[in-house]
Amino acid sequence: MATFINEPSHTFNEYLLIPGYSSSECIPANVSLKTPLVKYKKGETPKITMNIPLVSAIMQSVSGDKLAVALAKEGGVSFIYGSQSIEDEAAMVKRAKSHKAGFVKSDSNVSPEDTLADVIALKEKTNHSTVAVTEDGTADGKLLGIVTGRDYRVSRMELTMKVKDFMTPFDKLIWAKEGTTLKEANDIIWDNKLNSLPIINDEGKLCYFVFRKDYDTHKRNPNELLDASKRYVVGAGINTRDYAERVPALIEAGADVLCIDSSEGFSEWQKLTIEWIRSKYGNDVKVGAGNVVDADGFRFLAECGADFIKVGIGGGSICITRETKGIGRGQATALIEVCEARNKYFEETGVYIPVCSDGGIVYDHHLTLALAMGADFIMLGRYFARFDESPTNKVNIGGTYYKEYWGEGSNRARNWMRYDLGGDKKLSFEEGVDSYVPYAGRLKDNVALSLSKVKSTMCNCGALTIPELQQKAKLTLVSATSIIEGGAHDVIQKEKSTAIK
Repeated sequence: MATFINEPSHTFNEYLLIPGYSSSECIPANVSLKTPLVKYKKGETPKITMNIPLVSAIMQSVSGDKLAVALAKEGGVSFIYGSQSIEDEAAMVKRAKSHKAGFVKSDSNVSPEDTLADVIALKEKTNHSTVAVTEDGTADGKLLGIVTGRDYRVSRMELTMKVKDFMTPFDKLIWAKEGTTLKEANDIIWDNKLNSLPIINDEGKLCYFVFRKDYDTHKRNPNELLDASKRYVVGAGINTRDYAERVPALIEAGADVLCIDSSEGFSEWQKLTIEWIRSKYGNDVKVGAGNVVDADGFRFLAECGADFIKVGIGGGSICITRETKGIGRGQATALIEVCEARNKYFEETGVYIPVCSDGGIVYDHHLTLALAMGADFIMLGRYFARFDESPTNKVNIGGTYYKEYWGEGSNRARNWMRYDLGGDKKLSFEEGVDSYVPYAGRLKDNVALSLSKVKSTMCNCGALTIPELQQKAKLTLVSATSIIEGGAHDVIQKEKSTAIK
């Protein structure tokens, strides 16, 4: 007979935190959300520490290079999706890594033979007013000039006029050489009252722009997560099939950390993948593994050499693994058991392996519950899919804007490698759905709001750090009636749209 666990598994929504004593020091401004991303030995410092405990899911509809940059600016890490060609994923990683803090790759480029109509069309597409004129019209061609709104007037010029006839030519530009620091570039901008400064290499080819407006943006991102070369920290997803070709390409592109993307990680496939990485790169390449839902799964991946371990099967908003295959576990119960196993492993070996909670987050307060239950950081899909920076389309349905969001196990993604059990190279049945999520605007605004709630709750528990929260937190299960009582009830709510502004 099967082994029976008679205790029901629980989700985050079935728990509440009980407030603890809060000293006068417990204010949100004093809270630190720093957390380790990869394993480390007792007394040592992790190779990568995040400034916020959030990472984005390895999904086509979530983690592209734009979101990777936006999340790194806030202090987290995005794992660029691996269900694409090796070349395309490596290119995404490279674009994110080349987007140095304050140094921007030009995405508005024309050649001198293009026309004013081309410039106007490009501005409508990118919404950027500074257009680089390069010899071949590419982002890294030889810089011949720039075009801004001051260089043309649509009402006074023919749309067929060539760019070379109205651009500001190179000999009238102020520019700087590659290798100029951000501080030096900003000094040049301020001293010469510029809106932008092109950065070129020894061959005269365009490398980056530094913009005046980005100076304030940089100051507004004190938590941005950078590597030793002042580049944004970027993660990338891999699978257990083509790792021998994909991993080298991602490492060469600059990926800081990898993660095996699989619906179920308690398998020899993950062991073989990690063993291959260790044989080729030793411990220099950091790789997470998963997903698991119990202590046995954690211990297996820990002994395989995983740098962090993901927890969660079937709890994602677009995941139907539990419906189609009948496997999984309530996210809260799975997380609690795995984190207990993590702590036991640390006591035995002196090696701390961070745990990532993946799935089951519905409300912002679930983030705090996951951290209190032992998670070092949280992977989110639906949450990030709603933002401007995710790679999906924004659509208008009935007067309301939504973003497209689909699972890696859906027919749309057809990511068979994520669900591969060594059989045919195909997706035999769906384990994810194709859907929409309400559009929510910029990542920065939403992350700031969510984390302000986390910090406030931590203060209610008397904790100023995540480890302190895990030490002091008191959790209680709640009944179905208590869950109803926890929201607004027994009142007629006023419509927000009719509120006095």
